[in-house]
Amino acid sequence: MPIIFILIFIFLLVIVPGFRVIRQYERGVVFTLGKYSGIRNPGLRVVIPYLQTITRVDVRTTPIDVAKQEVITKDNVTVGVDAIVYFRVLDPSKALLETTNYVYATTNFAQAALRDVTGNFELDELLSKREEISVRLKEIVDAETDKWGIDIESVKLQNIELPGDMKRAMAKQAEAERERRAAIITAEGEKASAQAIADAAQLITKTPGAMQIRTLQTLEKISQEPSQNTVMVIPSDFKGGVSIAAGK
Repeated sequence: MPIIFILIFIFLLVIVPGFRVIRQYERGVVFTLGKYSGIRNPGLRVVIPYLQTITRVDVRTTPIDVAKQEVITKDNVTVGVDAIVYFRVLDPSKALLETTNYVYATTNFAQAALRDVTGNFELDELLSKREEISVRLKEIVDAETDKWGIDIESVKLQNIELPGDMKRAMAKQAEAERERRAAIITAEGEKASAQAIADAAQLITKTPGAMQIRTLQTLEKISQEPSQNTVMVIPSDFKGGVSIAAGK
């Protein structure tokens, strides 16, 4: 009996610690006596207890927020810019061996790249060329993190915070632009209306009997309204028309 207990104790103490479960979204980096000795794929894996250790690395796409950076644009405007970076570990061994903390290293380099890239654009370009700036940031960060086994999938600018006085100036400019467009639309409407009236008057003068018909329509409208005015129709010598005179 004591031998059985001893065997069970040895099994629990030596054999069981050698079993490791690697999840589907992880890879296991194995070190033998402190030296890198391979990668373990997902599933139940065995290592030599006390001689080998295994470190799990998440290989899923991971988002990291790049904190807001104070940036001076090319035209000397101070703005606050932040971004988000999506990355994935392609080589778990490099991620552990080439840097002490690959997430921290990627975040800090993305911050530095964000300041450098956005500082080379003017404010108007910064607001209108977000996609172009994002692509440029991705290229720079991806090139640097490649040596850490990191793949940068995308970089997205999130917020561009303008100074308060700049916001007020832009709001006034937008309001002035709206008023200018409204004035143009009103003027174009008045022009079109005046042109329509002129065309109608020209057509009436060229059409025989049109003036008489128009006069009768006017008389009909007047007769339908209660009034103390006396309406007199006076023949006109101009092109056979008539005149309307009103009096008390």
